[in-house]
Amino acid sequence: MPATSPNRWPRWSTPNQLFSCSVEFNWVPDGTVDYRTFRFPGGEEDVRIRGLHPMSGRRLDLWRLREFDLTRLPAPEEVLLLECVAKSNPDDRRLVAMAQVRQLAVVRDDEGKLLALPHAERAVANCLEAIRRTRSARGSAGSKLDMNHVWVHVWPVIDLDLEDIVPLQNKITPLSDGAGIEEVLCQGRFRRGETVVPLSVRFHAQPGAGVTASVTPPPSEPLKPLDDYTGKVMRARRRGLVYPYELSEALAGDGGSTVELDLDANGRLVPVDREPGRNKAGIICAKVTTPTPLHPEGVTRVVLSGDPTKGLGAVAEAECSRVIAAIDLAEELGVPVEWYTLSSGARISMESGTENMDWVAAALRRIIEFTQKGGEINVVVAGINVGAQPYWNAEATMLMHTKGILVMTPDSAMVLTGKQSLDFSGGVSAEDNYGIGGYDRVMGPNGQAQYWAPNLGSAMGILLGHYDRTYVAPGEDGPRHAPTADPSDRDVSDFPHHAAGSDFSTVGQIFSAEHNPDRKKAFDIRTVIAAVCDQDHPRVERWAGMADAETAVVIDARIGGHSVSVLGIESQPVVRAGFPPTDGPDTFTAGTLFPRSSKKAARAINAASGNRPLVVLANLSGFDGSPESMRNLQLEYGAEIGRAIVNFDGPIVFVVISRYHGGAFVVFSKTLNENMTVLAIEGSFASVIGGAPAAAVVFAGDVAKRTGADPRVADLEAQLRASSPADRAELQLALADAKAAVRAEKISEVAAEFDGVHNIHRAVEVGSVDRVISTAELRPSIIETIEAYRA
Repeated sequence: MPATSPNRWPRWSTPNQLFSCSVEFNWVPDGTVDYRTFRFPGGEEDVRIRGLHPMSGRRLDLWRLREFDLTRLPAPEEVLLLECVAKSNPDDRRLVAMAQVRQLAVVRDDEGKLLALPHAERAVANCLEAIRRTRSARGSAGSKLDMNHVWVHVWPVIDLDLEDIVPLQNKITPLSDGAGIEEVLCQGRFRRGETVVPLSVRFHAQPGAGVTASVTPPPSEPLKPLDDYTGKVMRARRRGLVYPYELSEALAGDGGSTVELDLDANGRLVPVDREPGRNKAGIICAKVTTPTPLHPEGVTRVVLSGDPTKGLGAVAEAECSRVIAAIDLAEELGVPVEWYTLSSGARISMESGTENMDWVAAALRRIIEFTQKGGEINVVVAGINVGAQPYWNAEATMLMHTKGILVMTPDSAMVLTGKQSLDFSGGVSAEDNYGIGGYDRVMGPNGQAQYWAPNLGSAMGILLGHYDRTYVAPGEDGPRHAPTADPSDRDVSDFPHHAAGSDFSTVGQIFSAEHNPDRKKAFDIRTVIAAVCDQDHPRVERWAGMADAETAVVIDARIGGHSVSVLGIESQPVVRAGFPPTDGPDTFTAGTLFPRSSKKAARAINAASGNRPLVVLANLSGFDGSPESMRNLQLEYGAEIGRAIVNFDGPIVFVVISRYHGGAFVVFSKTLNENMTVLAIEGSFASVIGGAPAAAVVFAGDVAKRTGADPRVADLEAQLRASSPADRAELQLALADAKAAVRAEKISEVAAEFDGVHNIHRAVEVGSVDRVISTAELRPSIIETIEAYRA
């Protein structure tokens, strides 16, 4: 019965436990050894480590749990699962699963890249499974066990580079989902040259960044019970939200800074030096600077975050006054406001009432004033937004003049009245708040949310990408030029074009007299935009989920290193979803703007104004004039395009790539803005109306004369006049068929004559178009026009 020495017992034992004794039992025929550990005085067995050699406690760092009362739970073989309740805080209850790895196999690919550590991964998986089963068995109570730990100790010396191990976080992420894991901690001895160094690799979730890995020396402090700050973090997490202070590191990025701000006696935001979580209001303010490759000195913005632990972000005087002060500071610094919104609406209490609504209105007024002056507010909807907050979001990002973006995540929604209140009052609601105002069914299709992000970290990435293309540093007049290896004089003709049902294999064929002489064949506008833009910079589509707006495509990109907003008109038919109204088209026709695509185009133009150039790639036959479109505000949204062009501040490069007719010609006319340059690719058409409708409607009389004079018709008419009654019916049918065929020919003939007269060169002669370019000159001419304006 070998016993451990008192000075060898793990550090979690108390002074009253003078020594312990471990007893080995070998009662099983196969030779399996079972351990029992007894404490003296008293001689009671320590059932928490039954079956484990007492020295395993040291290897597994049981001493770190001395601030907790421990209860051992059933678990798979080789896993020690403990339920830990903090002695100082009974509400702090968590699970800790521990395992040992006694051998370490390494699996690599043919290039020597680490693929797996099977034994270590199996140990982690067993621990996670033990935690998951325990949580599941406890039902709703198990969901509160959401700060659990996995500790794994590796016995063999690890002869691996740390760079090999860190990517294993991608394997741990899916395994840990649904287990409420705070950390996975793997300890071992790493070989470093001739020495062996003890190290720990910690995998943990970082808000805004997903699962991250860090390498540190082994832990030297006990596991701490929840303090007030951590308790707030956990309360937010249980609601599926992130406590704003947890975003600080992700917001600032490497080398960045986050300075918390709060109101001084004069109502201005100033830096405050206090512990995180000491805010009194339900909105937290900060000045954040994030270095980027284009802005190494940092992209600065004023950040607002709703605090879910204070009335779920309900707003009253304290919150509204900080919103107003934040906008004042952003205007003073010339930087954007970045807002992570969640709110249960205006505060409802026995102590305050309509004054809260007045404060909401005061903040609303400040948002309107700021955005109307060109100020930018970017919103990430990070939870449920009720009442006041959605209106603030709308004033900041959804109106025609606004420049900010709105990003939504799957666990967010904007509602005027929450589901419970709607149900109670007898209103119409949905199955939940997401059905009332979530992205998928409402805010994405209606275009009020511009981007969708799978999680908060991705939303922050979208914001940084937006700043990369739009941020204007104080003292500068526009977004910075980015270096590009894509030649300015690159010919787009050879760029591949792959679209279902298309006859074109390259972009050059779209503009070819051989392959598309009438410029009427369908093609994919996104491919043309991609061909023109820099190949070494990302292209991001705005309002990608906006329903019934598919014929307008808005891409933020770079051309020649210049940040631009590209507006393209879809040039292939778009099948409509669902059952179209009887007074509208079954298919959105190519080269045509419909009401919602007109609205999208106007918003895109306004968003780029005063910030970056607008490039329009136009195959635009006009606006749809069906009863449905007229009923859905086609006139209003078409007029908004004209207003946006008139008010646009900066260069506009309008390129006619196929056809350019009708009312669209008016709202995009170069007479609306002296900074617009209109280019046209050789062979394109520009006129008041297309040749075919002109021939069929405007020149119908000429078509009728030509049809009647055609010998095929004239001969049949003469035969009809001289025919007997018995032959007349047959001749009448033959004459009708002949007239239809000849009339179609004559319409094409007159249309060709009309297009021949009103070709693109005539548009240049009368000043409607500045110059005609070849396909090879498309990208170089756009860059040249932008740079001429910048000069």
